[in-house]
Amino acid sequence: MRSRPSIAVLALATFLVRSFGAIPRAFAQENSAEAPKRKVGTRVVPEYPSLAKQMKVSGKVKIEATVVADGHRVTTKVIGGSPLLINSALEALKKWRFEPAPRDTTEIVEFEFNPQGN
Repeated sequence: MRSRPSIAVLALATFLVRSFGAIPRAFAQENSAEAPKRKVGTRVVPEYPSLAKQMKVSGKVKIEATVVADGHRVTTKVIGGSPLLINSALEALKKWRFEPAPRDTTEIVEFEFNPQGN
């Protein structure tokens, strides 16, 4: 009696493995392939916040931006970075203009803040 559930579980596992193995490769490549970055037409460098400079806070701020076909940014989402640096990066990104493209894109933009370099 104990062997029947084991056989059923094994048959189900085999079925699931084969089913997931049948996913078309083109679909998998679409998700994993990195799309080329969209070119920036107008780039604005963020101001280094004075409090962050005094505290010698450095690092990167990473932002995800949705850019429509005509090249302007419509939404942003902060992915990471120091809270002291984020607002400055967002303000600079608001002024960026990307080159037109056939469709909307999602771009990842990184700003690096370094107290010695600014």
